[in-house]
Amino acid sequence: MTLPRVLLVEDDASIARFVQMALDELPMELVCCTNVPDALQNLRSGGVRLIITDLMLPGESGMELVQRLTCAPGPTAAVPVAVFSAGLTPAVREQLQALKVWRMLSKPASVSDLEMCVRDALALPSGALGSHAAPGSAAQSDPSTAQVEAIATHFAGDAFLFEAYRSSCLQQFPADVRQGDAACANQDWQALRRLAHSLGTVLLTLGHPAQSCAARQLEELAAQGDATACRLHWPALRSWLLQL
Repeated sequence: MTLPRVLLVEDDASIARFVQMALDELPMELVCCTNVPDALQNLRSGGVRLIITDLMLPGESGMELVQRLTCAPGPTAAVPVAVFSAGLTPAVREQLQALKVWRMLSKPASVSDLEMCVRDALALPSGALGSHAAPGSAAQSDPSTAQVEAIATHFAGDAFLFEAYRSSCLQQFPADVRQGDAACANQDWQALRRLAHSLGTVLLTLGHPAQSCAARQLEELAAQGDATACRLHWPALRSWLLQL
């Protein structure tokens, strides 16, 4: 039996991993790609029943992908699109509604929200979502209050899922640091903006709201192209990532 395919368009490895873990037990194939050209190529191969896309992507944006699909003739135009983004301002939501986007999910979304989105798109039965543990599962030793809240809010109370995701993020952070260092060295403030945007979501998902706010501030400074401020703010966030 061929499983239905769900296409995830997300360039941040940590967030893609969270989505993979959240949807792991559903009867579908998750196909991950990091940019619009790869997404379109996967669409042309057929079998895609849902597209989940970020808006901030390298090269063409998720918004441009939605616009392409809206104007495209043929079966791909009928594939529902769920926009999964931290940038869902009222103006962006209005623009997406005009493009008839099927669903909008704000980052960080919960495991339950992601599962329900896919279940609805694939007409899968609802009820118990996956096998995630009920709230109260044993978490890491002496978790902070913010982390306990994150486990309940984003991981359906499943501390083991939280720990698995946290472990994958810890492996990714050194690569993120190298990416941030390269962006500063090359004065590529758009690359730094994308990195800070992703880190803001990941850190909030992991229960670090203060560091998430710092990443959001860096994102705004990078969007403004404020080189001096970026060089001041990046080292603090960099140091914190390396200490985890």
